[in-house]
Amino acid sequence: MARRRIFIGDLQGCREEFEQLLEVLRYDPASDDLHPVGDLVNRGPDSVGCLRLARALGATPVLGNHDVHLLRQRRDPQLRGNRRTLEALAAADDGESLLDWLDEQPLVLSWEDVLVVHAGVHPQWEDPAAVLAGRSHLDPEDAAVEFAVRARYCDAGGATPPGGHWPPPGAPFVPWDEHWRAREAEPRTVVFGHWARRGLVALDRTRGLDTGCVYGGAMTAWIAEEDRLVSVPARRVWHGAG
Repeated sequence: MARRRIFIGDLQGCREEFEQLLEVLRYDPASDDLHPVGDLVNRGPDSVGCLRLARALGATPVLGNHDVHLLRQRRDPQLRGNRRTLEALAAADDGESLLDWLDEQPLVLSWEDVLVVHAGVHPQWEDPAAVLAGRSHLDPEDAAVEFAVRARYCDAGGATPPGGHWPPPGAPFVPWDEHWRAREAEPRTVVFGHWARRGLVALDRTRGLDTGCVYGGAMTAWIAEEDRLVSVPARRVWHGAG
């Protein structure tokens, strides 16, 4: 019997919901592989606990923009942004080892039938795994890394809207995954997170799993071998609107 690949949308420190979802999924490390789609940390109540649980279960996530920012803060004490997660890890006996574990995780995962990235796939990347292989997530000047962990809208050339992603930009900018679905010869389903405001995306060869748990929504998983979505509701609103 084939192992199940379970992909889970943005955890963002919501450890209790993560545990509940695993129970509903009847997750078993003997027969299942666990792949969070990035943003394991920040905004929620227990980022340290999310990292501990993911590591203990042998998960292989991709890195999201919050994970990348945390690792960049670790390297650069002057980097702006909220440092509560870094401070919580510094106070934990296993904090450094958890950061080391997170630092080892990839930007992309790829199989013959599934591709995973936190935010987006550039329309001009013929082989996203090859493009992202070996790139340093610590380099804020690497445009490919930034697209992979931050993109939402883009045009056919991969340019992102100069005014940002909210309110939604007009033409020629569309959700990046529209360009993915236009690849008629592409057999893989792309799995991503990052877009809580948009919510669940379950379109042809596209699964967007950020259903905004940290904002009071839900935490969602997709089981590839069953093509099945499973969600649990947030226990409360942990952070303001996404």
